[in-house]
Amino acid sequence: MLFIVADDLGYHDLSCMGSTYYETPNIDQIAGEGMVFTDGYAACQVCSPSRASLISGKFPARHGITDWIGAATGKTWSDAGYNTKLMPPEYNHRLSNEYITLPEALKEAGYKTFFAGKWHVGDKGSWPEDHGFDINIGGWDVGSPKGGFYAPWKNPNLPSGPDGESLTMRLAQETADFIEAHKDTSFLAYLSFYAVHAPIQTTHEKWSKYRDKAEEQGIADSGFEMEARLPIRNVQDNPIYAGLIETMDDAVGLVLNTLKELGLDENTIVIFTADNGGVASGDNFSTSNLPLRGGKGYQYEGGIREPYFIKVPGLTDGGLTCHSPVSAVDLYPTILDLAKVNLRPEEHSDGVSLLPLLKGETIPDRPLIWHYPHYGNQGGDPVSIIRLGHWKLIHYYETGLEELYNLKTDLGEQNDLAVQHPFQVKELHEQLFNYLHSVNAKFPEKDPNYNENKAKESKKYREETLLPNLEKQRLNFLSKDFNPDNDWWGSAVTND
Repeated sequence: MLFIVADDLGYHDLSCMGSTYYETPNIDQIAGEGMVFTDGYAACQVCSPSRASLISGKFPARHGITDWIGAATGKTWSDAGYNTKLMPPEYNHRLSNEYITLPEALKEAGYKTFFAGKWHVGDKGSWPEDHGFDINIGGWDVGSPKGGFYAPWKNPNLPSGPDGESLTMRLAQETADFIEAHKDTSFLAYLSFYAVHAPIQTTHEKWSKYRDKAEEQGIADSGFEMEARLPIRNVQDNPIYAGLIETMDDAVGLVLNTLKELGLDENTIVIFTADNGGVASGDNFSTSNLPLRGGKGYQYEGGIREPYFIKVPGLTDGGLTCHSPVSAVDLYPTILDLAKVNLRPEEHSDGVSLLPLLKGETIPDRPLIWHYPHYGNQGGDPVSIIRLGHWKLIHYYETGLEELYNLKTDLGEQNDLAVQHPFQVKELHEQLFNYLHSVNAKFPEKDPNYNENKAKESKKYREETLLPNLEKQRLNFLSKDFNPDNDWWGSAVTND
């Protein structure tokens, strides 16, 4: 088993998913030889909840990690001056050690388990090795690559390489070395990239390639527009981000080539997905998810719909496509099923095996649930969401209002149908909150310190100052004279 998880990768950030700007031939190969789930979802619009769900098979409302670990809540949030109408509720800061995770289940079945890269599902005592991974390379408390993507980086579980070494390629090489060392046994190699999370960094060579490509394709007059709270990117033309994506793709190629060279490519299942939508707003405003609305941190499809590929030699040969809605929580039971290991429905309680879909069969419709009672750093609202069939309901905690979208006819979520379909709203609302109450979900409360005038001032700043500054930065990245202050983050010494 090779399980690859990208960080902050958007639904359209791969050439096989429609991008005409980014180039990802190695990841495209997985899609071309596997099943592409067009309606594949992360379990949350931010990272920690999604990553906990991937290995637990539980929606965030059930395991209790509902925001990225480190985000403020309650009075701490209010006192920090965020000035929002609500105070986000408390959440669990580590995955419970009482759960039997995916790697633990496979380990019991005789698999050697390996983890490399981003963890962010708890501090020491709740690191990968505490949840079933025999080997942990680089997984610890934080979610960003401390020190950046080029050595020297700062990671207690991955000594820094020579100056300029790529962290992304190093993680891939560690994974390849593990595979070679364990080629004669069953293994789970879980490669969890820090890419393409901020800070976005690349080499001069890759920047130059994509700067020229943006110019050839025609640089748009503007690259941003306003969403409800923040500006949001509406074009893919960031050459730094494109280079970061290509380096991740190079790293995937290194691991895939290792499988091929060892003769393991015909008996290794490969899974590729990401933890939340591409960062179109907030952080580094890196990419556009259009025609999907929103991005990381948002309640819209751009925040939760992901590249989601499963390659099973002998079963998905030639490439297949599936339009059934599926979630990150389904991968735990699916992997057990593919490994012919007994399922653990008491553990992966929100996930179902996708093996029937991989065989060309069907699975019953079931609701997919998202619970994010927090404010996304990227502009998203405190919400809960349910999708059933082609209907998607969003419940907003600030107002109590609900939006209803038909994703079959309105993938961009532009036409709220709640007024036209009150019965559908009522049915979905009841299913959503019956589930949330059954797992003792936590909800936000009003912030007594909220100030309407300050909110108007912040909105004015974002529209009149932040938006034009982002446009200037975008053009600077695309300028022939662009050169970051710190010598291309030290990467110029690498042989790229």
